[in-house]
Amino acid sequence: MRDLVYFIATTLDGFVAGPDHEVDLFTMDPGYLAQLCADWGDGMPTAAHAAFGTSPSLSRWDTAVMGRTTFEPAIEAGIPDPYAHLDTYVFSTTLAPQDHRGVTIVATDPAAFVRDLKFRDGGAIWLCGGGSLAAALADEVDRLVLKINPVTAGSGVRLFEGPFQPRAWHHESTRAFDAGVLLVEYSRVR
Repeated sequence: MRDLVYFIATTLDGFVAGPDHEVDLFTMDPGYLAQLCADWGDGMPTAAHAAFGTSPSLSRWDTAVMGRTTFEPAIEAGIPDPYAHLDTYVFSTTLAPQDHRGVTIVATDPAAFVRDLKFRDGGAIWLCGGGSLAAALADEVDRLVLKINPVTAGSGVRLFEGPFQPRAWHHESTRAFDAGVLLVEYSRVR
């Protein structure tokens, strides 16, 4: 069975975006981003690979799932699929599938869809964001990979935008980058 991996940037106080979905609070240090592309390239936009002259290895995952709000910047930029190197699924009840042919629009229950997706052939599945979708998929997340940035936000979109439901995680590894970002990996305690 395929794992669902929530690989995401977060602040020290647990926000994945600002109150208006801003993500410019996260480091854009070129050295850090180049290392991230080299080591975690499957989770970098296809355009970032072009900019850094890298190629995704597809060794981490081959599929991405995201909510409409996470997909919105691509729509605004006229990008049909920000992760063209992956099979990309966008959960939305308002987007028309025929208007977004670069991705697969899914209007059904995210948890049921991902449970089914986990049993299909392929590599791991990347939960790209956002916090509301993460809350809907919380019971399906097998691994957390957090890019903890040295910044606090105070408010915004939480890592899991849901009700109080404690879940236990096992620490796997921590890597510190010169830019001050910590890459911390956890696996789900079942």
